[in-house]
Amino acid sequence: MSITVMRQVRFCAGHRLLNHEGKCANLHGHNYIVEFHVTGNDVDELGRVVDFAVINKLFKGWIDENWDHGFILWDQDDNAINALEQVTPNRIYQLPYNPTAENMARYLMREIGPRLIETIKGYDLKLSKVVVWETEKSSATVTCDVSRESADARLQFTNATRSFN
Repeated sequence: MSITVMRQVRFCAGHRLLNHEGKCANLHGHNYIVEFHVTGNDVDELGRVVDFAVINKLFKGWIDENWDHGFILWDQDDNAINALEQVTPNRIYQLPYNPTAENMARYLMREIGPRLIETIKGYDLKLSKVVVWETEKSSATVTCDVSRESADARLQFTNATRSFN
């Protein structure tokens, strides 16, 4: 049997979608909410999969240091990167792909989550799901099959249509 706990992290950040066909091609921002779902096969002596404070410290800490109150841009978006670098101070985080909610969730699941989870000692845990809420009506979810060692992530879109209001 597995048990999953979830911790939300809220942050504000700007981005733009390079080559987008609409207004998201412009620099703009969102009040994001990210859900980090952590799964374990057992509980500790207190009955917890892991202390929520531990998840919060790791994931909120990473978000605060890297994405909060900054711009998240595709590393190929030279125009936006160069423009924002003219402003001091600046916080620019470059992703290896366009910063859609889907790609942000995928990046957190594949690149950041495993590194953070492995720092939690004494527990057998996996990051099983990441949900990035871009607006109150639009989110993207990436899940991981926790029963497999390979932990291949697959995208599951929670909205068939996206609202960018």
